[in-house]
Amino acid sequence: MSTILSGIQPTGNLHFGRYFGAIQNWMRLQEKHDCLYCVVDYHAMTMPFQPQKLRQNSWELIFNLLAIGIKPENLFIQSMVPEHTELNWVLNCFSSYGQLTRMTQFKDKSSQSADKSEGFISVGLYTYPVLQAADILIYRATKVPVGKDQEQHLELTRNIAQRFNNIIGKEYFELPEPLYTEIPKVMSTADPTMKMSASKGDKHNIDLFADPARIRKQIRSAVTDTGDTPAGTMSPGVENLFSLLKAADNIEAYNSLQTDYAAGALKYVDLKEAVGEALVAISTPIRERKAELQADKKAVKNQIKASSTEIRKRAQQTVKEVKDLVGLANVRF
Repeated sequence: MSTILSGIQPTGNLHFGRYFGAIQNWMRLQEKHDCLYCVVDYHAMTMPFQPQKLRQNSWELIFNLLAIGIKPENLFIQSMVPEHTELNWVLNCFSSYGQLTRMTQFKDKSSQSADKSEGFISVGLYTYPVLQAADILIYRATKVPVGKDQEQHLELTRNIAQRFNNIIGKEYFELPEPLYTEIPKVMSTADPTMKMSASKGDKHNIDLFADPARIRKQIRSAVTDTGDTPAGTMSPGVENLFSLLKAADNIEAYNSLQTDYAAGALKYVDLKEAVGEALVAISTPIRERKAELQADKKAVKNQIKASSTEIRKRAQQTVKEVKDLVGLANVRF
């Protein structure tokens, strides 16, 4: 059985892009593998943030993930396992400055950070790929679900692990493999040339927990054909709506409307109605489950504190072994 580690930042709302792109796959993986899913609140600190909202957002995300169907025993909050940051420091000393300077996401996010914070760019934003490596290696994860934009970070993790093994003269860390899955490319319905994103504003994402009327309204206002699409080519807006319908697993409607499109008889209003209903069908039971969970918040929080404590035992064992291997003074757990 593979050990799988994946994390999600408590930033922005949990929209359908994140659901189809990651969380839906997490639910499937946890049925067949040893899965650990982490709310990475340390990572959320690398970009401008409001302290009073960080904890609130972390717990909100926990409730959302549980409502979707993530098993509580697989779920934990990163800062409840401080060994992540201890291993992070050790791995910093096995990381290449040159490799970190080539991380493309740092270049992209640092420009965003500078725009939001009057030029301030956190050192944490520069070094967080090493913390990401610690997140993975501390549980000896063998597979990591990744999209194309995360390949570079996983390769850095593999390089750090290999360098560690070479220096200590022992194959201690197994090199984690990428777990490529069919991840729908979900674009903004307001601008289908950009990915669905909470950071771009409400109109550029569809909240998984929004009420049905709002979901239907956003789909009805989705951009379809802007008039500049080459003849014989499906416009990005229409393609995105079809992608949402397929991701929502309404294959019957998808095939029927594709047939209409091929025959030149597709009515955009029919496509939008089908997409809207498909998304509402997914959202409704999840919202209802979340309401049930929120009826006893204390019990849910205690459950996650317990799972974080149990998962921490695995992290403690790895840190103990790593400290022994690199020659640090060690406290026996």
